Amino acid sequence: MSANTTTIDVRSITPRERHPLIFSTLGGLLPGAALELVNDHDPQPLYHQLQAQAPGRFSGRTSSRARTRRVQITRREAGSCCGGCCGS
Repeated sequence: MSANTTTIDVRSITPRERHPLIFSTLGGLLPGAALELVNDHDPQPLYHQLQAQAPGRFSGRTSSRARTRRVQITRREAGSCCGGCCGS
């Protein structure tokens, strides 16, 4: 984890408050900065919502250990390609 990574453990947050907090935090990230979420499951609905609201603006990776899942979502640099449309 780098100095420009914000970590939120969503396991202790009421479910209805999670996505608003996550999207608010993502909206404040500078390009190249990241948000690391700590959760007890793979947040598939979040992935779909993020792709619908901000296609190509963020990249992500997931790691897991026992019952803890860590998802790092990084704001892409302006003009960077996700590789989906141009194959790079």
